[in-house]
Amino acid sequence: MTLPTKDQQTELESAAFRRLVSHLRNRPEVQNIDLMNLAGFCRNCLSNWYLDAAKDKGLDLTKDESREIVYGMPYEEWKALHQREASTDQQQAFEKNRPKE
Repeated sequence: MTLPTKDQQTELESAAFRRLVSHLRNRPEVQNIDLMNLAGFCRNCLSNWYLDAAKDKGLDLTKDESREIVYGMPYEEWKALHQREASTDQQQAFEKNRPKE
């Protein structure tokens, strides 16, 4: 087995991230609360991690800009088009499973 170089690893991780973001953009019916309840992260988490990485590199990126990168449109627009009201069951599951900081 040949392990990737550091540069190749970065390229592979970047490609995997882009594919995940693309997949989530193509599945707007999957609600963020469902992602949180199943996996402990959602689109907002990805945008926050992206923002953290940008700040670590000294880039002047805003929360709204990082969300637009992940959502493919302004967050408020995505919410208006795709976000549904969370059910009582979804909210209860979220409260039970929410990540502890």
